[in-house]
Amino acid sequence: MFDTIRSSYDLGPHFTNVECQTKDIEEYGIGGTLSFYWIDPAGYLYNIDYSHTADFVQIGEDDERYHSEKTYLNFIWEPNGNHGKVLVHGLTKYVEIYPANWEGKWQDWPRLRIHFRYGRIQDYTDVTGH
Repeated sequence: MFDTIRSSYDLGPHFTNVECQTKDIEEYGIGGTLSFYWIDPAGYLYNIDYSHTADFVQIGEDDERYHSEKTYLNFIWEPNGNHGKVLVHGLTKYVEIYPANWEGKWQDWPRLRIHFRYGRIQDYTDVTGH
């Protein structure tokens, strides 16, 4: 599982304004928790929190989406009108990111190591290994 990170800060063509992934942000030692992050144009890191924006709803037998043979799959996530939150993330550590949709050999997958201090980019290095 990965966390998703999108940067509006100029990190180069493979990492700016594209969906990237990482397992390095979370401090729980389990690698990504499917969280969403954004780096603003000034280099500050934010956590995008979508929790409580949808409800888990059971599909009734009278609903056309209901499948009698899929007893345990007759549920959907339904938006409830709540909006997500954008929270400043005061992270201090090195984080490695990679483009989420790379079309090439895995050996050539671009990787970038970003140094955050108190939630702001200090510097970054291409660590692709070529």
